[in-house]
Parts: sequence; structure tokens; C-alpha cells
Amino acid sequence: MKPLVSPPVAKSTVDPAARRRTVDFGRTVLTLRAGRGVSVRAGVRVAVTCVVLLLAAAAFAVLALGTGEFTATPAEVLQALSGDGSRAVRLVVVEWRLPRVLLALLVGAAMGVSGAIFQALTRNPLGSPDILGFSTGAYTGVLVCVVFIGKSYPATATAALAGGIATAVLVYVLSLRRGVQGFRLIIVGIAVSAVLSSVNQWFIIKMDLQTAVAATIWGKGTLNGLGWDQVTPAAAAIGALCLGVAALGRRLQVMELGDDAAAAVGVGVERTRLAYLALGVALIAAATAVAGPISFVALAAPQLAHRLARTAGIALVPSAAMGALLLMASDFAAQRVFAPTQLPVGVVTVSIGGLYFVWLLARQARR
Repeated sequence: MKPLVSPPVAKSTVDPAARRRTVDFGRTVLTLRAGRGVSVRAGVRVAVTCVVLLLAAAAFAVLALGTGEFTATPAEVLQALSGDGSRAVRLVVVEWRLPRVLLALLVGAAMGVSGAIFQALTRNPLGSPDILGFSTGAYTGVLVCVVFIGKSYPATATAALAGGIATAVLVYVLSLRRGVQGFRLIIVGIAVSAVLSSVNQWFIIKMDLQTAVAATIWGKGTLNGLGWDQVTPAAAAIGALCLGVAALGRRLQVMELGDDAAAAVGVGVERTRLAYLALGVALIAAATAVAGPISFVALAAPQLAHRLARTAGIALVPSAAMGALLLMASDFAAQRVFAPTQLPVGVVTVSIGGLYFVWLLARQARR
């Protein structure tokens, strides 16, 4: 009997460096190092998508600043923003119109980040704060403040945060059965939102006529009548909350893989979920305190950004850029399309978002 001899293994003649160059890792990644072990990695497509979205939002911002009853060319708008140009142009562009534009960008970005957080936590494209009822709860807190305390930004912001957090706690507790599941969280959120909508209508009925009309218009979501008094506190609150989200790192992407996978790599699932839940509710409460419960921006922005950037999961920065663009474009349409009548921006977002919502439901049903 012949002994079993393994055939000789041919040595590869391919240069290892050349073999590494031919490997396709799926995407090109940029790495920015700031020193002391701090670095930021982002895919080229993600970075390009964010830049394009921000440039589009800036273009709508320049159009909004230069159009209306008093018109100015884009060059005059840029001169006014840099401190040059005529006094009349600076007055209209910087003092009257710029606060509304900045708030549209800030509120839109906050809604985009909040929507991305909840869609990643629920692992469902329907998991946005307006569907879950957190926006409605924040609006309830504002109405309670208007009826019993009065309308000022610090008071309404605190009431919106309290209402949003109370709603989130209620939805979380009612969904807490053998762990929190995304689909159960959405169903409970829809039910709680329906109840709170009835409560909001009851508060409006109990108000005097003038206050009720103002509360109804504001409840549709509007940026009308906002100025520099709202810009500074809104920017400080939203900026601090976004820094808090950034401090959590990439844990949201790990949470999107599921509780078991997150726990396997050492992530405290419940603690991390509660941290993201608190930050997401605070972001949507800050946005609601400024502009009211604007619908569908938080729902559509993360999914549209996800499809454009082709990220593996829901990404926060593209969602923020898409949210800023959506709200800026919607507010420009609300001001200019039906001029001289200025519609609440929420009317435009509902009209556009309703079509997106129907398409999303049909797509989910086919799956």
C-alpha cells in the first residue's frame, strides 16, 4: 500500500502588496486625525452627500433672504451677511429674515437627529418622534404652560421638555414587556399620541378665542414671527444636545444591530437606550418649543439621507443635513409659493410627508 502523501502546495507568485491593492472593501473611507488619539472616519460618499445637502440648504437660505416684498440679489445678500452693503438691505436681511432662516436650519437638524435616533433604536423606518407621540406630548406641555403660566420661551421650552419626557416615560413603561421591542414601541406610541391629541383639543377649546387661534396655528408648526430672541437659546440647547449625542460615539450603530449583539460587545443596552431616548426627546422638545410640532421631517430625513449616502444603517450627520434642507425648503415654499399669504411650515411638511408616508407604508407592506 502506498503511503498517503499530500500534494505539494504551490506558492503564490502574486505580490502581497498588489493583492491588497486589488481588494475591494466596498467604500472609500476618509480618516481625519486631530492628534492625541482623536480621529474621525467617514465614507467618501457620506461626506459628499453631507456637503451637497448643506450646499442645497444654503442655496435655499440665500433665496429666502433675498426674496419677498423687498428683494435683494444673492450678491447683495452675501454682502449684507458680511457686514457690507446698504443699510436697508442689512436691516431686512440680517435683522428681519436671518433669524427665521437660522431657526429653520437648527430646528430641521434637530428633528433629523432625533428621528435618526428613534429609527435606529426601534430598527423601524416608522419609529420617529411624531409617530411615537413625543412631539404631541411636547405640544401638550406647551399648552399646559400657556394656559396656567404664560407664553415665554424659557417657560415653553421647559414645559415642552417636561411633556416630551413624560410621554416618553409613559410609552416606554407601557412597552416594557420582556424587553422593549421596536414594533411594540411604535404601536403604543401611536395610541398615546391619539389620546394626547384629544387632550390638546380640549385645552384649545378651554382657551379664549385669540389664544386658541394662535395656539392652533402654532400647533401646525410655524416659524412666523420668530426673531433673534429665540435664536440664541435654541442654538445653545440644540448644540449642547448634539454634543451629548456625539459623546456617545458609535453606540447607536451597535444598538441598531440588536440588543444581543450590543450586549455581546460590552454595551450596556438599557443604560445606552435610556441615554439616547433622553437626548432624542430633548431634541424634539427643543424644536417643538421653537416652532411647534412640525410633522414628518423627523420621519423622512433619516431615510432619505440613508438612501442617498448608502450607509449600512441610520447615520446621524447626514440625517441632520437632510432635516435642515427639508425644513428650509419647506419654509421657503410656505412663504413664497402662496404669497402674499404665508402658510405655517407644518402644512407644507404634512403635504409632502403624507405622500412619503403612504409610499413607505406600501413598501413595508410589500416586504
